[in-house]
Amino acid sequence: MIIDCHGHYTTAPAQLQAFRDSQLAALKGGAQAGEVDSISDDEIRASLEGAQLKFQRERGTDLTIFSPRASAMGHHLGDTQTSLAWTRACNDLIARVVTLYPDNFVGVCQLPQSPGAGLTEVVGELERCITELGFIGCNLNPDPSGGHWTAPPLTDRFWYPVYEKMTELDVPAMVHVSASCNPAFHATGAHYINADTTAFMQFIQGDLFRDFPTLRMIIPHGGGAAPYHWGRYRGLAQDMKRPPLTTLLQNVFFDTCVYHQPGIDLLGEVIPVDNILFGSEMVGAVRGIDPTTGHHYDDTRRYIESLPLKAADKAKIYEGNARRVFPRLDQTLKAKGK
Repeated sequence: MIIDCHGHYTTAPAQLQAFRDSQLAALKGGAQAGEVDSISDDEIRASLEGAQLKFQRERGTDLTIFSPRASAMGHHLGDTQTSLAWTRACNDLIARVVTLYPDNFVGVCQLPQSPGAGLTEVVGELERCITELGFIGCNLNPDPSGGHWTAPPLTDRFWYPVYEKMTELDVPAMVHVSASCNPAFHATGAHYINADTTAFMQFIQGDLFRDFPTLRMIIPHGGGAAPYHWGRYRGLAQDMKRPPLTTLLQNVFFDTCVYHQPGIDLLGEVIPVDNILFGSEMVGAVRGIDPTTGHHYDDTRRYIESLPLKAADKAKIYEGNARRVFPRLDQTLKAKGK
C-alpha cells in the first residue's frame, strides 16, 4: 500500500470559499456569517474525480491523509470565533469526503488558532475531530500571525494543552503554517519553508520531547532547510550542549514533498529511512509539469522509486512509517483487513 501523508482539499466546491468570503465581509461589519450553502455529495465527487482521485489512479497511490487547504486556514484573519466557525466548516467537509471515499482518504484536521488567543477552542476541536469524526491527526500552525511570528516557540509551555490532548488521543501533528500576510514572505516559496526550518531549530533548542516522550511531529516539505544543512544543525546542537539530533529523530519525521530528484536523493541520504513518510502535497503548491522530465513536479513517487533503497526500506517510506506515526490509521486499516 502507498500512503500519501500530505494532501489538502484544494479543489473544494465553490460554496466553501463563498462562505469564507461572506464570513470575512460580515466580520468587517461587526457580525458573524451564517453557514456554508448546501454542498451535495455529487459536487464533492466532482471536485475530487478530476483531480485528487485522478492523480491517485495515474500515479499508483492508494490512500491520502487529507486535510483542509493549508493556505486557506487563515488564522491571522478575524478572531477566535471566526476561526472556529471556519475551521469546523472545513473539517466537516473533510469528514464528508472520507465518508464518500473511505478507501481513498482519511482525515486530518485544521485547528481554530488565532493570534494571541488561548487554546481552549483548539483542544476542543482536536478532540471533536478525533473522537467524533474519526480523524487521525492534526495540522498545527506555529505562526498563527501569518508571517509575523508573534507566537511562542513550539517548545514553550503555552502549547502544552495541545500536546497533552495529542498524547491522550495518541495522534501526531504536522507542523504547517497557513498563508502569509507579510509581503516579505511568499507563502509557499518562503513562508512554508521558513516555518519548517524554524520548527526544527525550535525542537533542537527546547526540551519538548523530554516532557512528551511519545509526542510525534511531522515537518513537511522535506523538512525545509534541515536536511540540506544537517551539519550546521548537528554543530549548533553540539555547541549549545543539546542532545544529538539522533535523539530528536525519535519524535520528529519528514515527508517527501520535495519536487526534484536531487532533493529526494539528499533527503534519503541524510535522514534515516525510519523518519521519512511518503507525501506529495497534491494538488497543492506546485501544479505544473517539469519541462525537463515531462512529469508533474508533485509526482513524488517517481523520485522515491529512483532512490537506491531496498524494497523493505521503500515499504517503510510508502506505508510502514505512516502506520507507525499515525497509530489510529493503522487501527483503521487493520479493521479493514489491510
